[in-house]
Amino acid sequence: MKRIFLLLIACCFLSTLSAQSTRKIRELEAKRKELHQQIAESETLLQSTQKDVKSQLDNLALLTGQIEERRKYVNTIESDVHTLTSEITSLQQQLNKLQRDLKDKKQKYETSVQYMYRNKSIQEKLMFIFSAENLSQTYRRMRYVQEYANFQRLQGMEIERKQKQIAAKKREVEQTKNAKQHLLKQGEAEKAKLEVQEKERQALLANLQKKQKGIQSEIRKKKRSAEQLNAQIDRLIEIEIEKARKRAEEEARRKAAAEATVANKAESERESTEKAETIRKASPVEEFNLNNEDRQLSGSFERNRGILPVPITGPYVIVSHYGQYAVDGLRNVKLDNKGIDIKGKPGAQARAVFDGEVSAIFQYNGLNNILVRHGNYISVYCNLSSVSVSKGSKVSTHTVLGTIHTDSSGNTVLHFQLRKETAKLNPELWLGR
Repeated sequence: MKRIFLLLIACCFLSTLSAQSTRKIRELEAKRKELHQQIAESETLLQSTQKDVKSQLDNLALLTGQIEERRKYVNTIESDVHTLTSEITSLQQQLNKLQRDLKDKKQKYETSVQYMYRNKSIQEKLMFIFSAENLSQTYRRMRYVQEYANFQRLQGMEIERKQKQIAAKKREVEQTKNAKQHLLKQGEAEKAKLEVQEKERQALLANLQKKQKGIQSEIRKKKRSAEQLNAQIDRLIEIEIEKARKRAEEEARRKAAAEATVANKAESERESTEKAETIRKASPVEEFNLNNEDRQLSGSFERNRGILPVPITGPYVIVSHYGQYAVDGLRNVKLDNKGIDIKGKPGAQARAVFDGEVSAIFQYNGLNNILVRHGNYISVYCNLSSVSVSKGSKVSTHTVLGTIHTDSSGNTVLHFQLRKETAKLNPELWLGR
C-alpha cells in the first residue's frame, strides 16, 4: 500500500509540473498577443502628408512612438525565448529522469519475471508453502507468495504508467520546442520591420535637420502654449485643494458637534471652530486635508497604480513622454512635458481612468480641458473638441468625457496629466496599457 501511495504522489507531482509548464507558455502567449495587437492597431495611425515643420515633427513623434512599441515587443519575444529555452532544459531533465526510472523498473521487473518463470508451477509454490517446518512458517510463506505476486503486478502497473508519462513529456518537450521556433521566426520578422522603421525615421530626421530654425520656432511656440495651459491647471488644482480643506473642516466641525452634550453645546461649537481653524493654519495650501470619502477614494486610486486604463479609446501611440528629454537625432531640441501626449485616430474619445468627480471644465485656445478629482489625486484631459460631462458630474472608470480634437493635419492627440495634490506624476507608471 505504501508503494502504491508513493506512486500516486509521484504521478500527481509530475502532472502538476506539466500543468505549470503549459500554463506558463499560455501566459507568455497571452501577453505577446496583447502587445502584438497594440502594435497592429498603432500601425493604423497614419502620418501626415504635409511637409511643414509642425507636421514633420508630429510624424517624427508618431514614428518614434511606433518604434518604441515594436522594440518593446521584440524585447518581450527575446525574453520569452530565453524562458522557453530554460523550460525546455527543465522538461528534458524531467524526461531523462523518467526514462532512467523506467529503465530501472524494467530491469527489476525482468528479474522478477525470470524468478517467477523458474518457480512458475502451482505445485512448486505449494511445495514451498507446505514444506514449512511449522504453522507460523507456513503462514509467513503464504504471505510472501501473495505479496510477491502483488509486487510483480504493481511493477507492471508502474511501468505502464511511466511509459505514459514519458510519452506525455515527449509531447510537451516537442510542443515547447515548436513554440520556441515559432517565436524565433516571429522575432526575426519583427526585427526586419523595426529596421525598416528605423530607416524611415533617419530619413525624416535628415529632412528635419535642414530646418533647424523652423524647428526651434515650433518648439518655442509649443513651450509657450504648454506653460499657459499648465498655469491654468495649477490654478484650478489650488482651488480644489482649498475646497478639500473646507470639506475636511466641515467634517471636523460636525464630528465635534455630534460628540458634544446639550449642556456644553455652545462651548463645543466654539472648540470645534477653533480646532478647524488650527487644522487650516497647520496645513499648507498645497496639501489636501481629506474627509473620509476623499480618503477612501484616494486609497482605492493608489491601489490601482500600474493598472489604470489608457485614457483614450481605440488604437493609440504615446508620442511624447513625461519629463524633460532631448529628441534623439535633432540638435538642441529638448522637450518638457508635465504629462504625456497620446495620439489616436480621428474621432477618438477621452475616458476617465478611475471613479471620481468632474471638478473643472475650462477652455484654452478654443479647446476644452477637464479635471477629474479622485480624492487627493486629479487626472487632467486636454485638447477636447467637445465634452460629454458637466462640472460636478460623478464618473466611473471608462466614462467617456469628450471627443479629442483633430487638427488640420489629421492629428488627434490627447494631452493627459496626473497629479497628487500639486505634485506632478508620471502617468505611464500608473497606466496598465
